[in-house]
Amino acid sequence: MADWRAVPRTERTDIIVRRIRARTALASLALTALTAASATACAFPLQDLGPIPPRFSGPPLPRETVVSEMTSILAAEGITVEREPSGVLGRCHERLSGLHAQETVDAALKAAFARARSDYGWQDGPDLGERALTLRKGNWTVTSGLLGEPISGLPVPVIMSLTCVDGDDTTTAPTAPTAPSAPALTPAPASS
Repeated sequence: MADWRAVPRTERTDIIVRRIRARTALASLALTALTAASATACAFPLQDLGPIPPRFSGPPLPRETVVSEMTSILAAEGITVEREPSGVLGRCHERLSGLHAQETVDAALKAAFARARSDYGWQDGPDLGERALTLRKGNWTVTSGLLGEPISGLPVPVIMSLTCVDGDDTTTAPTAPTAPSAPALTPAPASS
């Protein structure tokens, strides 16, 4: 290996090297200050505050209990509804629908929601506006909309949506609709 000749030091080279070292030291100092500031700023939000509180109070209610309660509450007010099959497996959502006289549907729904609060222990749900009624109990929220002013004498649809807070109620989820089974095939007798 050949020896490299020493590069002659000049005043200009010394100035350039000093500037590079000064910038590197300044950048290191700034990076250290930024790291310290980040650690200080993030220390409070990263404190251990204990377990997360539950999103609902009381034991979770089974799907069948909620559906039967709401069906009987509406029936007591003269609204007949049927449970619609849930098309999505694993989702904690039910829907009750039926028809009712247009002139009395809003009063019947308000009376049904009042009955649910007084007789069954349901509480007022989140406020979704003046045209929506909401209730909550355990891990379920029930929502229904009001019609407003009647237009004609025809019956109007009544739809009640029941939603579970957990989002997955597979223990009592309805089964998926199955296709009708094909008749069993029997082999034809062998011809001789």
